[in-house]
Parts: sequence; structure tokens; C-alpha cells
Amino acid sequence: MGTQTDAPAAAQGFAPLTASMALDLAAPHTWPASVLPCLVAVAAASTVSPPSLSTVLVLLAICILMQASVNTFNDYYDYVKGSDSAEDNLEADDAVLVYNNVNPSHVKGLAVGFLAAAFMLGSYIIWLAGWVPLAIGAVGAVFVVAYSAGKTPVSYLPVGELVSGVVMGGLIPLACYYVLTGRLEPLMLLWAVPTMIGVGLIMMTNNTCDIEKDVEAGRRTLPVKLGRNRARTAYHAAALVWTASIAAIVAVFFTGGILVLPFMLLAVYPQMKALFGNPLAPQSRIAAMGQIAGVNITLGTFYAAGIFASALPFCW
Repeated sequence: MGTQTDAPAAAQGFAPLTASMALDLAAPHTWPASVLPCLVAVAAASTVSPPSLSTVLVLLAICILMQASVNTFNDYYDYVKGSDSAEDNLEADDAVLVYNNVNPSHVKGLAVGFLAAAFMLGSYIIWLAGWVPLAIGAVGAVFVVAYSAGKTPVSYLPVGELVSGVVMGGLIPLACYYVLTGRLEPLMLLWAVPTMIGVGLIMMTNNTCDIEKDVEAGRRTLPVKLGRNRARTAYHAAALVWTASIAAIVAVFFTGGILVLPFMLLAVYPQMKALFGNPLAPQSRIAAMGQIAGVNITLGTFYAAGIFASALPFCW
């Protein structure tokens, strides 16, 4: 005998999963977490040789699909475990299953579909660059599922920020750089430190705002362990290290981009000031998530621009 979610949607009175709902589940506002690490890798690869535009576009598509899969899996598992509700300061387009009578199994299928589409595009990358990107991608895919699924998902543990930062902020640049240059460059992991921090802070923003909710749900996230005051202190320190690491890496490895740094600091200062003024509490969650996304875009874009500037003499 099938479960309720296994039965046809119409028979159970479920609303159809529309294209707009699918887009909301994919959460485009979070895509900078995967697009910017790819962009940094493209910039670094351009210092070796001009990258292929078609290959860059395929890599970007794969990164976006992987991010969409993570987001959709996360929404699905949070909903079926009862972690999300309308009282949790969630926007309607950020909680499709909470605000719409959609069959959860269809949402899970969508998450699998995003992941499958990423691997289909990845077949072109394998043909182009061999099996190294597949190995890196397979590790990433394991963590995509482990992040939300299972008895104790990674997102429920104090290592969630570290894992998401390393996988998305580190493995994405490493794989993209290899595809574009044919080199497995260990330094790419050092150059990816800013993107690792940026991605990790996206998760830490959410987790710090959700401390009370996570305690009730039995999550043992890093902010839950630290408490809000110490979590905010660690958060602010990481944001400063993030900015400083960009300046240090550009100054040491991509000196042609040093002129970009003052403009980066001027652009990010008001955003950082607003972020530092956010109490990272439940009622300010929506604003905080927008602020950390904005800082990621600003720092990531300027970081990539600094590396590209260093590559200009070669490209010309």
C-alpha cells in the first residue's frame, strides 16, 4: 500500500508543481554561492590562457543546477521533518512547501532532476577534460545529498559552514580551473579561500538567525553551540578575514589587480556596515540573507575583476 505522497497528486488534492514554484525552489538569489566560485576560477584560468566561452557557460550551468539541487533538497527535507513552518520568518517564495499544497515527492523529484541535469552536462566536461572533474563532482554530489538527507544531515551539525564552504567555495573553483587549463593546481584552493568563507557565511547567517528554531528541532549547528553573541563575534571576524584575504591574495599572486582593491573596499563598506548592524535574530533573517548575498556579490565580483586585471597583459 502506497504512502500519501506516493499517490497521484490529483487524488490527494495536491496543487501542481508549477514552473514558478520550481524556480522558487531553485532559489536564484542563492546562486552567487556557486556562480562566484566558478567566476573566480575562470579569472584565475585566464592568467594561463584565454578560456573557451562555451566551456565557461557549461560550467556555470552545472554550478547553478547543483546549487538548485541543494536548495530543493534542503526545502524538501526541512518540510518533511517539520523544521519549516509559516511562523519561521520565511518568505512565501522561499518556502514553497510551507505556503503551497504541493506534493513533497514531486519536489524531491525536482531536486533529483536538477542533479541529473548537472551530470548530463558534466558528460560534455568529462569528454573535454577527462575523469578528474567527474571525481571532484562526485564528491560534491555526495555532499549535496548528505547536506540535507539522512538521519543526521550535515546541515544539522557544527561543521555545516565548513563543509558547504569547502565543497562549494573550494571544489567548484578547483574543478573549473582544471577543466579550463588542464592543470590540477593546488594553489587554486588557496585562491579559493575567499569564496570558501563567503559561502560558509551564507549558511552561518541563516543558522545564527535560526538558533531558537534549530534548538527546538534538535539541530546542533555552530551558532547553536556558540550562542548568538559569540556566533556574531565569530561571524564578524570571519567577514573581516574574508575581505583581508582577497586583498592579500591579489597583492601577492595577482599584482596587476591591486588597483581594483580600493574600489572594492569603497563598494563593500556600506554593505558590511549594514551587515554588522544586523542582530542576526529571527525577525531580521530576511534582511540578513539579502545583506550577505549582496556582500558575496560585491566581494566576489571585485575579486574576480582583480584577477582578470592581472590577466589583461597576457590576454592582449
